Amino acid sequence: MERPAPLAFAELATVLGQAGFEFRGSQESGEVLARHNGAVHAIAIWNGRLSGAPGSDWQVAQLARVSALLGARLVGEDGESYAIRGGLVEQLNGSVAYEFGKLDEILSAGPTVWSQ
Repeated sequence: MERPAPLAFAELATVLGQAGFEFRGSQESGEVLARHNGAVHAIAIWNGRLSGAPGSDWQVAQLARVSALLGARLVGEDGESYAIRGGLVEQLNGSVAYEFGKLDEILSAGPTVWSQ
């Protein structure tokens, strides 16, 4: 995640709590967690900055939610970015936007791991 201003742990903790996410760890390092069907799933790592390595559409959608709440951009390893607009998770490559999927459908489906 990228954002213009540094992210303080206090801000992260406040936003995560308000949005229903959980945090396990300390101010120095830990995991951001989200629940689905009673199970807890790690979606990001905190070590002074927030980063993730999603393995499912659900994790991308959760990371996009956290990014939006923090006023940050979710940027992929190839420079693409992801955003939520009009109930859709979009992948943005330059000036071109691709529909990644409907946010509510992705979140309902849960963390189904991408096949290799």
